[in-house]
Parts: sequence; structure tokens; C-alpha cells
Amino acid sequence: MARAAAARLITRIVDAQASRGAASVVLTGGRNGNALLAALAESPARDAVDWARLDVWWGDERFLPDGDPERNVTQAATLLDAVPLDPARVHPMAASDGPYGSDVEAAAEAYAAELAAAAGPGDHGRVPAFDVLMLGVGPDTHVASLFPEHPAVRERTRTVVGVHGSPKPPPTRISLTLPAICAAHEVWLLAAGEDKAGAVALALSAPGELQAPASGARGLSRTLWLLDRSAATKLPRDLYPPASS
Repeated sequence: MARAAAARLITRIVDAQASRGAASVVLTGGRNGNALLAALAESPARDAVDWARLDVWWGDERFLPDGDPERNVTQAATLLDAVPLDPARVHPMAASDGPYGSDVEAAAEAYAAELAAAAGPGDHGRVPAFDVLMLGVGPDTHVASLFPEHPAVRERTRTVVGVHGSPKPPPTRISLTLPAICAAHEVWLLAAGEDKAGAVALALSAPGELQAPASGARGLSRTLWLLDRSAATKLPRDLYPPASS
């Protein structure tokens, strides 16, 4: 799944750069997101991307000190260190020992301001219209750091929030909200492994975003679920794509 998703992402970035001169993506962490980044870094096709004309953002971050191995940006070094990105176009979320100290709300507001500054007149709302926004789907159906029934998943006004009391450690995080996520042209949801099968089936049964945040993550032009066979085992057969000849 990671290799297939990486190949799709390269194609999507190249197409966006060919049409507009630049592209923007939102990365995700976790097991599936990091596997995709590793596959992207190792892909022979990666040189088709003009990495200097790519903006890189994050959907969420663990509010931990800079360089902490649990931070998504630290784990993304597999890709960031392998390709010639323009440092000015890489947009990590603040660390807990950064300019805002332990004030996660100030850090979230700063990221929201950075997104707003990058949004163009033709974009939807106060965020850039990302070409691809990637999300790993958790076993409880959470995406980014939006957990079922958690206050952050209910947010409709702000684009970025500080998350307190996350049911998954660490308890303090920064996350894009569903309105920001749904401003992307394409939203890709990644799930691999048998432990994700129940979450995938629940989210695709459309129970509502409060109970299953993954069901509320939709792109303006496309919402793409990328699954391996294990993660798809609980899906109804009518949701399977037709077999290729």
C-alpha cells in the first residue's frame, strides 16, 4: 500500500506542477504515513518531482520538544533528508520548546496564521487549497488528532486547534480541523493492517464525523481511500472496486 500510494503521490505532484508551476501536500505521521514517506524517498520516480517547488505542511503534530522521536516532523526525516526541498516551503508545527513555549493554543494560532498567509484569493477559506492532504486512519477512526467525540472534532470556526487530553499519548497536540481538511482538493485516507479493518468499515458506513472522524474527511474534488487487503476485510463486497482484467 505504501509503495502504491507513493507512486500515486508522485504522479499527482508532477501533474500539479505541470499545470500551476507548484504543488502543495499535507503529510501525515503514524505507521502508515511513515511507511509512505519511506517508499517515496526510495522510489526511482521521485526525481520526476521538482522538490524546490513543493510546499509541505502537516495535518497534526505531537506537542513535544524539537527533535523528539515521536514528533511527525522528526519521523519525516526519511523523506526530508532525501530530497532537495526548499526549507522556506517546509512548514512544521511548533514544538513545545519553541517560540510559544508550552502554550499549545498560541502555537496552533500561529500555524493557522501561517496557513492563512499562504492562501490565495482563489482558495477556499483561510487555508491553501492543498493538492493532496493525507491522513492515516487510526483503529478508533481518528484522523490527524481528531478523536471520536473529542472537542476538537466539533470545531467549525478555527482551522487549527490545540488538542488537550488526547486519548492517545502524548495528551497535548496540534491539529488541523475538519473545515481545514475539507478545503483540500484531494483527501487521501491511508489504512493498512488488520487492526484498521473495523475502523475502515465503520467510517465508510457513514455514521457521522463525531462518532467516526474519518467519515468527515472529504476533499473538494476527490476523497481516496488507500487500503491493503487486511484493512479491507470487513468492507461489504459492494464497496470493493471492480476487478481489473
